[in-house]
Amino acid sequence: MPHNDPQPTIELASRDDLDALAELWVRLAADQRRHDSAVRPESNREAMRETLGAYLVNDGLLVARLDDAIVGFASVSIERGTLELDTTRGLLSNIYVEPAYRNRGIGTALLEAAEESLVQRGADAMLLEVMADNESARRFYRRKGYDEFRVTMERSLADRKENDTHSKEDG
Repeated sequence: MPHNDPQPTIELASRDDLDALAELWVRLAADQRRHDSAVRPESNREAMRETLGAYLVNDGLLVARLDDAIVGFASVSIERGTLELDTTRGLLSNIYVEPAYRNRGIGTALLEAAEESLVQRGADAMLLEVMADNESARRFYRRKGYDEFRVTMERSLADRKENDTHSKEDG
């Protein structure tokens, strides 16, 4: 799309935005099902509305607003673990842009606003998770300077007997 498209305003969300943001989160979660996410979109709507409300209270809920419509959002927090770390890490838990508004720099604007928000709160680094087979998202983050930091691995436990041939062969 041409660059003369109107650009959205990135700002902190308000309490009045929560229903719309819960709807956007449901769309995000539904989209992630294509990448093997086990999260159930609709049945988690209310829980996520509450979670997004908690981000809002902590100034960690950003919206991309175009005219009066919300076209994307991001949620961030400071990692609070039990262990003392050398780094204060921020977490990007969600970022989403409505499909009709993609490839216009809105995701980049949200990501940069999320980073700035975390820098203001003392973060030295930002962590995020991406589904392993979501190659377009992985490309986007690599272009923005993100590198793999930690890899999560999964194995189905339902079929471990059929797959577990090593113990028979090695014994």
